[in-house]
Amino acid sequence: MKQNFKNLSQADIDRIIEMAWEDRTPFEAIEYQFKLKEQDVIRLMRRELKPSSWRLWRERAHQVSIKHQKKREQGVNRFKCSLQRQITLNKISKR
Repeated sequence: MKQNFKNLSQADIDRIIEMAWEDRTPFEAIEYQFKLKEQDVIRLMRRELKPSSWRLWRERAHQVSIKHQKKREQGVNRFKCSLQRQITLNKISKR
């Protein structure tokens, strides 16, 4: 399914890019918050990043084994730190 990125705000796109760069944030977390599948995130990153940055990100995301929830250790069943405040969809709690 091709995702239309026009309904995403610039703040949403920035947050998706930030989450995609994080090694410990699985694609399932992005899908949960923004309804974007892994392929949609890849398309978004290709569109938004410079070509050299996109190549670095793809290599890094491909090498990180915890970028997919199924590849994580059995004991880890969350997509955020247990000490982090509750995140409600895309609204991050103020500190």
